[in-house]
Amino acid sequence: MNNRSLAKLASAGEVARNSELRTAAYLEVREDSSTESTHKFSAKVELQKRSNITKRPAHLDPARLMLLNNGVTETTNLKECLAVDFSLLLPATLPELDKSLIHIIERQKSLGISKRMVMMGQLLLEHLGPSLIKRLQSHPADTVRGWACFMIGAIGEMTLADRLAAIRPLADDRHFGVREWAWMALRQHFTLDLATAIELLSEWTHESSERLRRFASEAIRPRGVWCSHILRLKQHPELALPLLEKLRADPAKYVQDSVGNWLNDASKDQPDWVSMLCNRWLFESPALATQKICKRGLRSLNRKN
Repeated sequence: MNNRSLAKLASAGEVARNSELRTAAYLEVREDSSTESTHKFSAKVELQKRSNITKRPAHLDPARLMLLNNGVTETTNLKECLAVDFSLLLPATLPELDKSLIHIIERQKSLGISKRMVMMGQLLLEHLGPSLIKRLQSHPADTVRGWACFMIGAIGEMTLADRLAAIRPLADDRHFGVREWAWMALRQHFTLDLATAIELLSEWTHESSERLRRFASEAIRPRGVWCSHILRLKQHPELALPLLEKLRADPAKYVQDSVGNWLNDASKDQPDWVSMLCNRWLFESPALATQKICKRGLRSLNRKN
């Protein structure tokens, strides 16, 4: 079956799907995995997270899997994301690539998805160079666009401002998964130069795109999901106030949830600080958006009380 036929199958299968609804559903599960919610999928996601997401999901429709592995359609959920075979997707995406790289990827199949994404970014950057990023970031497959994120993260000599400029279209991507890969790919750089990161990300809080505003908050959550913690922000969450203050009444639920989760992260280590901040915010600007953020941010503390 050629790519044109595959594309037709993909198009037919996507007609009834709504990307933003899928995003909301995915994020609900994703966030639940870090908040001990009783959402019916949270235990499964938490188990996958704790095991570094190494197991492959079963029972995926073979025709659907073929479309994903040929890179002609996007994943619609975590199950599909985990099912994509990089050793098949890579030659379908870059047929000119040296076959030796395929063998390297095949030997790393037991790694978790996050580690394999990092590996792909490093391999592609090393063998094909940064010029490939532009080609990958417009690819129809979300996994391939995710590789572009990690290529940007793997570049050695690059200022944080330039790195953010490069990741911007991917941070604003239509697909929920690519937006997650975007901040994960740069998180280590934010940690290494936290003051500069907060200063630059604060500028994104004024963006018209809620996806970019959410990136600003999500990228430097003290604990986050499926990522290493930022020790300085666990100890001193007040360092991020220049950014958080600008988002405390954001009208978008996508941003509100991220800011609320940021505060909930901080409450695990600095509960008094989070309580005082929410009290001040609610006194100074008791907008509905702020109320929702504070309710989400205080949920762990309220459960304890």
